[in-house]
Amino acid sequence: MAKKNQTLGEFIIENQASFKYTSGELSRLINSIRLAAKVVNHEVNKAGLVDIIGAAGETNIQGEDQQKLDVYANDKFIQTLTNRNIVCGIASEEEDDFIVVNSQDENHQNKYVVLIDPLDGSSNIDVNVSVGTIFSIYRRVTPVGTPVKKEDFLQKGSEQVAAGYVVYGTSTMLVYTTGDGVNGFTLNPAIGTFYLSHPNMQFPLDGKIYSVNEGNYIHFPLGVKKYIKYCQEEEGDRPYTSRYIGSLVSDFHRNMIKGGIYMYPKSSKNEKGKLRLLYECNPMAFLAEQANGKASDGFARILDIQPTELHERVPFFCGSRNMVEKAEEFMREFSE
Repeated sequence: MAKKNQTLGEFIIENQASFKYTSGELSRLINSIRLAAKVVNHEVNKAGLVDIIGAAGETNIQGEDQQKLDVYANDKFIQTLTNRNIVCGIASEEEDDFIVVNSQDENHQNKYVVLIDPLDGSSNIDVNVSVGTIFSIYRRVTPVGTPVKKEDFLQKGSEQVAAGYVVYGTSTMLVYTTGDGVNGFTLNPAIGTFYLSHPNMQFPLDGKIYSVNEGNYIHFPLGVKKYIKYCQEEEGDRPYTSRYIGSLVSDFHRNMIKGGIYMYPKSSKNEKGKLRLLYECNPMAFLAEQANGKASDGFARILDIQPTELHERVPFFCGSRNMVEKAEEFMREFSE
């Protein structure tokens, strides 16, 4: 039974038996993510004091300008996961291709691959707005002891064994699931320890917040436009409140606590959507479902989508179950 103020280390050990694979590897993997998150958090918190803000002068595989902190966070997570010898492969939103780990060691028995968005919302760093890290963990499908292949990463989200995020805000929190509910841990910066502060996190069935970049309204599908107008109508418990930070981690975190829906639909500017299925949508969808919420592409369950490429994009609707289902109603009724 989770106890508030329990340390993350204690929680991992106490709950390891509830995880269907009890070799201890997953516990070590979560601990590695915790360590890397603390290092990145330290750098984020001093971003205004050192030469770490601003663009790095490079673009990533998606053609987006990389921020200096993007590069730093990416390096730290890859370095930590690689050096601790607990994964067989890593895929990052910032890398063109996946990274093979331990491919030269015939005796390595590592079974897990990690997919990661090292610094979600990093363009917000320059203006001191919350950012985050998103991670997703799978068991490999190719034979243990051989180099990982692309099919180890191109698994449906329903095959995830763990997922979570770190939000670097007014306080730093690590929120994760291993398929047995969602728990949140807050960092005590004085001693560098995460403590259980939000046990058994749940989305309210309904909410009063809708989160979408309304600046793109003219480019949205008709169903999304109709749903936004529905949210704005004065009727019953509406109008809803519009809240959009521009960092998926921060918007998701707020909506899980207060109740709401996050939307990043396809548009005439982004025909397939903008968010990445493997690095953003799948892990957040797993968390949402474990927290009594729902995640959809507007028509179907996110976790049922079969990925075909590492950097695949999809539309994303996620949050309080009743709100997502209402948005899906509008998408079906006004599908173009």
